[in-house]
Amino acid sequence: MPLNRRKFLKKSAVTGAGVALAGAASAPAAQAVEARKGHRPVKRYALTVMGTTDLHGHVFNWDYFKDAEYTDAAGNAQGLARISTLVNAIRKEKGRANTLLLDAGDTIQGTPLTYYYAKVDPITAKGGPVHPMAQAMNAIGYDAVALGNHEFNYGIETLRKFESQCDFPLLGANALDAKTLKPAFPPYFMKTFRVQGAPPVKVAVLGLTNPGIAIWDKAYVQGKLTFPGLEEQAAKWVPKLRSMGADVVVVSAHSGASGTSSYGDQVPYVENSAALVAQQVPGIDAILVGHAHLEIPELKVTNAASGKTVVLSEPLAFAERMSVFDFQLVFERGCWRVESVAASVRNTNAVADDPRITRLLKDEHDVVVAYVNQVVGTATETLTTVEARYKDAPIIDLITKVQEDVVRAALVGTEYASLPVLAQASPFSRASEIPAGDVTIRDLSSLYVYDNTLVAKVLTGAQVRAYLEYSANYFVRTAVGAVIDTEKLTNANNRPDYNYDYVSGLAYDIDIAQAEGSRIKNLTYGGAPLDDAQRFVFAVNNYRANGGGAFPFVASAPEVWSESTEIRTRIAEWVTAKGSLDPAEFASVDWKLTREGTPVF
Repeated sequence: MPLNRRKFLKKSAVTGAGVALAGAASAPAAQAVEARKGHRPVKRYALTVMGTTDLHGHVFNWDYFKDAEYTDAAGNAQGLARISTLVNAIRKEKGRANTLLLDAGDTIQGTPLTYYYAKVDPITAKGGPVHPMAQAMNAIGYDAVALGNHEFNYGIETLRKFESQCDFPLLGANALDAKTLKPAFPPYFMKTFRVQGAPPVKVAVLGLTNPGIAIWDKAYVQGKLTFPGLEEQAAKWVPKLRSMGADVVVVSAHSGASGTSSYGDQVPYVENSAALVAQQVPGIDAILVGHAHLEIPELKVTNAASGKTVVLSEPLAFAERMSVFDFQLVFERGCWRVESVAASVRNTNAVADDPRITRLLKDEHDVVVAYVNQVVGTATETLTTVEARYKDAPIIDLITKVQEDVVRAALVGTEYASLPVLAQASPFSRASEIPAGDVTIRDLSSLYVYDNTLVAKVLTGAQVRAYLEYSANYFVRTAVGAVIDTEKLTNANNRPDYNYDYVSGLAYDIDIAQAEGSRIKNLTYGGAPLDDAQRFVFAVNNYRANGGGAFPFVASAPEVWSESTEIRTRIAEWVTAKGSLDPAEFASVDWKLTREGTPVF
């Protein structure tokens, strides 16, 4: 049965409990393996914990943006239907009663499928549908799932509805009620595994989410929820779980292993702190890592206090991989002890879809395919993001034009209506294309792959200049005369494409031969050098407005307007109203790369 929130809160207020479940009574009992050590029998038990993360709404191996089976150069496959096949095989091999299936978050956002059931046919409507991700994960038999930051993208109401539809708990030991500072979601899940001929094995799963939620989804969570650091909350809960008799403690953490943060010092907690948790908090045996979209088959971290090894594993996102932790336990001195842990990943490209999951969600999938293939206009020429990282591409100008128009219309009649409007946008994808001819929702969605919404801030010319300098750090410093390799020109300091911004309404050069902080040249507004004191309205997505990417000044700048409609939807509305998509109406070359005044391209 789905977890009842009211019952949980009542129980947690009295006992501090999370979710405790016994192993299924109908499951075959595990057999303790006995070996002779001298004259004493040694009882052993093998436990397997499977884990996924950052599923982002991928049920099938399908690319809704291309209207085709998903494929990439590495031969990866995606989707929970493939995960289900892997899970079935491991359960058959190990015995279902000896396995756990976990996830480390970011479940209900990321594809047109998840958008459709959040916004078009929302699960929150009276008599609304059951979320496809809840259907799939219930059918596969997940035991527990940690909250990801993207769980909050559609607001708390949508998240709570999804939670009510799940047959497993959504865990978040560091997602606290802002007023009471008590857990707003179950902190942990505990399951008892029966072992024939020996005492049962108790396994606790502690769920931790990302402190960045306070920044990235500030509009939804401010004043309602607070998100302290993972290390702090793990240090609080792990000893409790051990005192409750946990023989094994696994952490499911929506937090990468790098020890870095994308949001600077805006919150005093580390974004990617999974390895720090392993190092600082004794009593943890293994950590399922999420959030970073990296593949880490096995990472061993030594705990500073106990000297014991903690095993971490992060499977690749979108259900392309599944992590498998194999635990060996030995019964000594009246209790179970983890003798060893080994982690590895399984590749979903090695298996076929589970037909049970395919049948279950075919109708929902077909509805979304039809939705994204609706024609909303025509394009006079093909627009693409192929060169958008290093050339001012018309397809990105489309985004900034839409944002400018929406904000200008919203500010009519206000004191800010007379201020000039600038807009930012990023080259999110390297493969987006709006073809000449019919334009569909699918085409436009591929251009803006995130569910970001629009915010209007007020910045000065000096702040805009600093913003552009920070953005220009995306480029690798390249001396005059050096050969330009576009594959090596960008992503300096591992900065992702989505943290490089165009800014419309200005003209400027980016001199990549210069050191960071001295690259913006010939910065003008209206044909004249930019006045550092001039005020501008800055149309910016909510991720950036709330501090995502740690761009200077924007997070603390005065906010004059915001909305909850996705920028992707605004683009579709704009194209639908125009009927045609002609670059002459929105495109201009506002910036270019140079080296000491000479254009690179």
